Amino acid sequence: MPYLSPVFGETPDENTVRADASALADRVTEQLITHSGETVNSEQVGKLVDRLLEERARTALIRGTGAPAPEDESRLRQLVLDHVLGLGPLEELLADPEAQNIHITGNDPVIVDYGGRRRERRPAVAGTDADLVALVQRAAVRAPGGERRFDMAAPILSMELEDGSRLSAVMPGIAARPTVTIRRHPHRYLRLGDLARSGMVDQTARDLLLAAVKARMNVVISGATNAGKTTLLRALLGTVEGERIVTVEDSMELGLHRHLSAADVVALQGRPANVEGLGEVSLAELVRAALRMCPDRVVVGETRGPETLALLNAMSMGTDGSMSTIHASSSQQVFAKIAAYCAQSQERLTASAAASLVGTAVHLVVHIDTTSLGERFVASVREVVGSEGEQVTSNELYVREEAQPTGALVCPPSGLIGQRLARAGFPVRGWS
Repeated sequence: MPYLSPVFGETPDENTVRADASALADRVTEQLITHSGETVNSEQVGKLVDRLLEERARTALIRGTGAPAPEDESRLRQLVLDHVLGLGPLEELLADPEAQNIHITGNDPVIVDYGGRRRERRPAVAGTDADLVALVQRAAVRAPGGERRFDMAAPILSMELEDGSRLSAVMPGIAARPTVTIRRHPHRYLRLGDLARSGMVDQTARDLLLAAVKARMNVVISGATNAGKTTLLRALLGTVEGERIVTVEDSMELGLHRHLSAADVVALQGRPANVEGLGEVSLAELVRAALRMCPDRVVVGETRGPETLALLNAMSMGTDGSMSTIHASSSQQVFAKIAAYCAQSQERLTASAAASLVGTAVHLVVHIDTTSLGERFVASVREVVGSEGEQVTSNELYVREEAQPTGALVCPPSGLIGQRLARAGFPVRGWS
């Protein structure tokens, strides 16, 4: 967007516009520091910015260079406010409702991922690599869950932003350059019907999953990074009404406490240890705490470590209808991943003990795959039958290939799972 500089009377590039905003933000900050004994709020900051912009406009008129157009001055004002009250140039990117992921490396152009293999470049948000580190440190101080550190003593940061997005950053030293990834969440809560219209779930998969939720099945959703696991989990839980749900996450990606008004939601968030190694609250501890809160369902946003054992125990203790997500390349691989995570717990479960626990705790595994064009779809639904030695026994109920617009039921559910699905209204007889 063009901006007519009141000093030079020309239209500078985007870097010059941002430099102007940064300089004005520094002046605002200096004036706020001189009034540090007073209460500072956004209204006061806005008045300071307006006064400085008026001074610039008067200076431009005196010099005869002309003032910026109203829309350009409005943008400059917003950029200054973003610097003082927010995260500077990042705020513009976060305001884009279509952006799914934001990738930043040092002072390189930013890559914005819109999904479906669509990626676009945006101007850099930092003048130097050191500026990016400073920007992340500023975000860490303002973390909604409490101040975090980002320095050589704490070189890895994972935190939630004000809008619920998850920011992950690494310092130079463990990476070639400072690197930031921001995972966005849709501004609109996507329901299961939305996923059906997008093609992520066909009618058969939708009916099966709705019945599974109604039948209070324990469900694990698997897939690769950015496959849509959290999106599907959120949509399934969006069908729950009148129940008490306790969610456990290391950052509050699900956002059920913000969007799911039809249920009683308690959101718990883990906390890393400080630089002295104190104050950590693990997900495993939170799962155990969740069981003392009289939940109807316990939901772990993503299981990838010792908390897996605590989750399986919760699922096998009568808290049916509990759910989680896990990284895996197929529904069958989920069982090996769970066994590995159980072996990492304090109890050091053996493979046979882990298989036995999975066989009694998990009812369904739902796997999400991605097409070559980046389109997501539910590719497999597998029922857990039991265990034999170190192996979990299972049957694949539903399969959908990448090239097919719809999937197919390939095996009728067995035993208790079939009975529960039938009571929930899903037809289990007459399958080929």
